[in-house]
Amino acid sequence: MLRVAVVGSGPSGCYTAQSLVQQDAQVRVDVLDRLPCPYGLVRYGVAPDHEKIKSLQNNLRAVLEHERVRFLGGVAVGPSGVSVARLREFYHAVVYCVGAATDRRLGIPGEDLPGSWSATEFVSWYSAHPDSPGQGGTPTDDGFLRGVRSAVVIGVGNVAVDVTRMLARGVPELSPTDVPHAALTALGVSRVTDIAMVGRRGPSQARFTTKELRELGILPDTGIAVDRAELAQDPAYADPSGLPAPQRRNVEVLRGWAEPPAPSARRRIRLRFFLRPVELLARDGRVGAVRFERTVPDGHGGVTGTGAYEDIEAQLVLRSVGYRGVALEGLPFDASGGTVPHLAGRVLREGAVAPGEYVAGWIKRGPTGVIGTNRPCAKETVASLLADTAALVRRDVPGDPLVALRTEGIEPVEWAGWRAIERAEAELGASLGRNVVKLPDWASLLDAARRTGA
Repeated sequence: MLRVAVVGSGPSGCYTAQSLVQQDAQVRVDVLDRLPCPYGLVRYGVAPDHEKIKSLQNNLRAVLEHERVRFLGGVAVGPSGVSVARLREFYHAVVYCVGAATDRRLGIPGEDLPGSWSATEFVSWYSAHPDSPGQGGTPTDDGFLRGVRSAVVIGVGNVAVDVTRMLARGVPELSPTDVPHAALTALGVSRVTDIAMVGRRGPSQARFTTKELRELGILPDTGIAVDRAELAQDPAYADPSGLPAPQRRNVEVLRGWAEPPAPSARRRIRLRFFLRPVELLARDGRVGAVRFERTVPDGHGGVTGTGAYEDIEAQLVLRSVGYRGVALEGLPFDASGGTVPHLAGRVLREGAVAPGEYVAGWIKRGPTGVIGTNRPCAKETVASLLADTAALVRRDVPGDPLVALRTEGIEPVEWAGWRAIERAEAELGASLGRNVVKLPDWASLLDAARRTGA
């Protein structure tokens, strides 16, 4: 019997487990996660108002409920938990699906001023990630929305669109979702009226999808506008017919918004292009504006600065310029790409294949693609792993790795514990007159997980 640990229970981890049990009738898979809750970015990254995408949890649930798959939450791998070397002793093979856990930085003065946050930190707050600032059960908007009238979102990808949309959402639209109650309260009393989403290049190079983009245009009591002169700087603006279909549709939507927003709207969203952030400016000890340099196309797909600058007022800045993988102690790491070196998913140590160690997902290929991209990525890694089975099963491992983990002082949250968390979140929602509402902090999650007999 082949015993495999999959580290990470997001889409890449679940697709890896699924592929393993589909292709090998004898394999047993433990899916480990640092958090007591499964589903990774589907639970903690997808915006709460995107219920169709969040429903993917049902597909991932089916994987984790498979008779030869076991969910073990609350298991940290690394210095604060079980080491990579020790984990390797418990399983014939380990597949690391740990994603890209941090944001890329702008690298400009003022980036760390109060009021300047990564988009991931803001997403974690309204998604009730237990590590998020502002969690802990205390209703608070400190650090995000208090005193904010104008916000700047730096970046023009789907995450940038998500946080822009959430800033403009009100209680009526968010109350039916699972957004934590403290975040709902803070967003409900928010005084944000002006939101600028800014990209350093042109509209034909923006990375948002058209579906996401269009959602900005149907927000209640919100006007949206694009500067026609900025659009016109894009060489493809006048005739987008030569663009790939996704980019062409984006340009067509933006062309339709190249008018001032309705004056009666309470909020205003402006999409700005060809502006490169060069400094965050302080006012009263926190961010007060972002200084941008005007850019122009360089003829080679990039942009060059013009030496002309513009300051955009902002008491809140959300930086959404990409993700980056983080080194896991005990695994090799390519700092330049933020990935683990590999050959078709097999981990490479000093250029040689490390027996029994594999990667899948963003830590393997970098933060690219959509959720579905993880499926073929996982299949490639599983094909490599199963091709190695004959050599892997020669090594003795404990009869039940869970017993071995417990000898290390680790008491995982098993599937029954996760179901108890789900029940507690349903009960919390009912007590607030809402649907399911996420528990926002470690203490409440672990307390709920212990009530498996409820």
